[in-house]
Order: sequence, then C-alpha cells, then structure tokens
Amino acid sequence: MSGKLIMMAAPSGCGKTTIAKAILANHPDMLFSVSATTRPKRGNEVEGKDHFFLTKKEFEKYLCNGDLAEWEEIYGNYYGTLKSEINRALQQGHTMLFDIDVKGALSIRRHFPNESILIFIKPPSFEVLKKRLESRNTENPETLKCRLERVPLEMEQGQQFDFQVVNDDLQKAINEVDKIVQANIKNII
Repeated sequence: MSGKLIMMAAPSGCGKTTIAKAILANHPDMLFSVSATTRPKRGNEVEGKDHFFLTKKEFEKYLCNGDLAEWEEIYGNYYGTLKSEINRALQQGHTMLFDIDVKGALSIRRHFPNESILIFIKPPSFEVLKKRLESRNTENPETLKCRLERVPLEMEQGQQFDFQVVNDDLQKAINEVDKIVQANIKNII
C-alpha cells in the first residue's frame, strides 16, 4: 500500500466541505472518500458521489459484518466509512481525501497510522461559527443546538490532528490546506 489518506475534519459550519471541493479541483487524480450514512439525502446530493445513503438496517448489517473502518451515530443518524473503499484506494496507490468528523478521522488513523494525514479546520471564533450555522438555514433549532453543543469536544479532539488551519478567510484556508496536501503527497503521485 503506497497511497495516502488525507482527512479533513471540523465542527459543522467551518467550511471543510468547501475546502475539500477546492482541494479535489486542484488535484483531479485524488479520490474522494464517499461515506455511508442513514441521514436523508439533501437537495442536490447524489448517491455514491456525496454519500452512500443506507437504511439503518443496511448500515447495521455492514457494522455487524465488520465492514466499516469507522462509524458513529450523530444527531440520530449513522455515518461510517467502508473498509473496502479505503483498501481499494490504498492498494491502487491513490491518495484519498476524506470530509469526515473528528472521531472518524482519529479512528481511521488508528487503523492506517502510516497512511493518514489529519487536517483540522477551525473557526475564527465560536460566535462566527454560530452565525455561519444559523445563516445556512439547513437545520432545525434542535439540530443546531446539538451541533453547537458538540463544538467544544470537536475542538479538543482536533488538537490531536497533524495540522490545524483556521478558516477566517476561505481562499487563505484553501491555500494553506493545499500546501499541506502537496507536501504530503509529492513523493507518491
């Protein structure tokens, strides 16, 4: 196995998905890790591209069979990464980018310590993050409250990551993450 696993995690609303899309655009040979989830599909999301949308019963079958590299229940839904997707990428020597939660990134690193590079995207402040989440209008008040309550734990766990990038300016954050990616994959592509 000669590929790399680049995991980007952040509290909701920090811009990690936007940054991940920019990194993928800059590195078209990089694969994107598509996670499995039981949450409902949002607007323009595409099956197999944004997520593998599963029923809870289907997800639990993968879990029972040991087919998940990591998984977690968040906001009443399951999220996880299929081992088969990671192994396929690594065996083919590909770099795979993950848009993942903090615990999931740390869990995958335990399974693939030599291949994993963890990048934590931080908000400029809690107040800015709260405003970003409120302006998205994608969550009901209860879900928003749960996301905000989770922030301190995520920030604490993010300290275990290899790199931390503050997203106070989106283009600056994209450039910083891209430099980290280039420095870590230059010897394998």
